[in-house]
Amino acid sequence: LMDFVLLPFIGEKRRLIKPTSRNNAKLEDLKVFLIDWINATLKQEHIVVKSLEEDLFDGLVLHHLLEHLGSLKLDVDKIALTEKKQRQKLAVILEAVAKCLQLEENQLKWSVESILSKDLLSTLHLLVAIAKHFQPDLAIPANVQVETMTIENTSRGLKTETRLEYITDTKGNLEDQSTDDAFDELFSHAPDRLDAVKQVFLQFVNQHVGKLGLNVKDIESQFADGVILLLLIGQLEGYFLNLRDFFLTPASPTEMLHNVNLALDLLADGGLLNFSVNSEDVVKGDIKTTLRLLYCLYSKYK
Repeated sequence: LMDFVLLPFIGEKRRLIKPTSRNNAKLEDLKVFLIDWINATLKQEHIVVKSLEEDLFDGLVLHHLLEHLGSLKLDVDKIALTEKKQRQKLAVILEAVAKCLQLEENQLKWSVESILSKDLLSTLHLLVAIAKHFQPDLAIPANVQVETMTIENTSRGLKTETRLEYITDTKGNLEDQSTDDAFDELFSHAPDRLDAVKQVFLQFVNQHVGKLGLNVKDIESQFADGVILLLLIGQLEGYFLNLRDFFLTPASPTEMLHNVNLALDLLADGGLLNFSVNSEDVVKGDIKTTLRLLYCLYSKYK
């Protein structure tokens, strides 16, 4: 019945994320990552996004985001209160996005109506496309896929079709784009030097977080929740990290991922991150990924 209400006209189609896919952990990670990215990007404008579905549909945040990232001056009102004004504003914004990204209409995975109707799938596709275009080095979570359901209202009733849809690049594609680095060589050909490298990084880390009364002894476990990494970045880059922006004592993998994604955001914003990182690898304690991140800071501040 709900789907029928959403499809009042014969021949109309609507693509939705299947309810069983909405609890996908990677999907949640992507939503948190995008919210953190928007808030960090628009921090000086005092814009705070809490929900992708509820806070982007009227075009206000998208307007500010495009002006900030692309220096685009859009001929629309900052605030559109009526649905008619919101629709007109979104049309101008999405036309500008398509022009910047050089996309034809049949390549678009969103529309004025889908964004206006708070469609999560369309909103995610739009934000990922904007992020990849304006900040290609941004470490967007990879391999985010969902089951979608396309519903069509035909003269014979509702017709549904289910398929798997990727929202972000697959990890395999990202790996194909990267080349072996010093850490690949270290793990493959000189594992005996690994402990020495760890000790160098531990000394570097403790030199800075020691000022906060902290002491790191195990790189594999103590960086998994993102807290030490965030505090280290704050010390080195001169950030004041508001305790409301991250979880000082994360109690779940989701909160740990939030911290790590925020840290990756800060590294990318500072121009220190020039490779793709899967935040889940950090949370799982993948030592090679963690060492690569530490090296980003070490190479600048050693």
